[in-house]
Amino acid sequence: MYDSKLLNRQIRKYLRGAPIPPEIEGLLGIINDAYNHYESNLVLLQRALELSSVELNQAKNKISRALEELHVKNEDLLSSIHYAKLIQNAILPSEERFRKILPNSFVLHRSRDIVSGDFYWLQEYDNKILIAAVDCTGHGVPGAFMSIIGNNALNAAVREDELTTPSLVLDSLNRGVSSTLTLQADINDVGIKDGMDIALVSIDYVNMKVQYAGAYNPLYIIRDGHLIETKADKFPIGLSIDDQLRLFTNHTFDLIEGDMIYIFSDGYPDQFGGPMGKKFKYDQFRKMLMDIHLLSPRKQFKELSSRFDDWMGDLVQLDDVLIIGIRV
Repeated sequence: MYDSKLLNRQIRKYLRGAPIPPEIEGLLGIINDAYNHYESNLVLLQRALELSSVELNQAKNKISRALEELHVKNEDLLSSIHYAKLIQNAILPSEERFRKILPNSFVLHRSRDIVSGDFYWLQEYDNKILIAAVDCTGHGVPGAFMSIIGNNALNAAVREDELTTPSLVLDSLNRGVSSTLTLQADINDVGIKDGMDIALVSIDYVNMKVQYAGAYNPLYIIRDGHLIETKADKFPIGLSIDDQLRLFTNHTFDLIEGDMIYIFSDGYPDQFGGPMGKKFKYDQFRKMLMDIHLLSPRKQFKELSSRFDDWMGDLVQLDDVLIIGIRV
């Protein structure tokens, strides 16, 4: 610490008793003033640091409390979404039911999030088996809400309206979804563009016939080493309040024992991956189905799963994935 008296004594000793020159006295005064100024600034700095430390601790405590609240809310939200997954799973046909009704089949269903915007549907009515692969707008929670609307409307079309012709089922589904969304749009005074893409088939094993109708999503049948594609109508289920309802086209085919039927969403072909990080695409998707279609449905499921993982690699899953395969 600076001591002006000690400095004076040392200077006098150096001068051997001679008087201190006026210019040295002036310099000592300047040094003394500078030191006093330094000391006062040091005290102010120490007080500022103490205040900053208190404020930092207060801010740290606030952040800690906020993080804890966010953690609790996040846990509550995740718990709710996991419960929603249980509800969504409850509306899907169980694996046992699917295997009982269609023993030579598989369902590859991978959600991008905890809950899914893709769902599959199965009903038996009037000696016909109806199966649908449905892709709702979006994924996660919004898609899951749409899946419940779609599932209920499909059930109503068959159980209440007694429909088994796919185009008529889709027309009924379209009216049900559109009226629900239009009602909500009127209530909330907003336009709603949500809807769904779908491939729906009705299989009649007694007469060996299959009927199909679709909204954007096609039907593939592989027979004798050839892939037969039936394209869907180019409009979705559900529309905005300004649009007009359009009717779906029905397609009927004879079935031959050994035919392999595929319906699916666009999640698999649209997945990014591979060495260049590009989309899988439909050409490669069709080639893959041709490569594996003679395998048992169980082995096809495993191949599709492993090839999807290999293609995706370290990239994230882009969308929900749904593929249904049925051996006639």
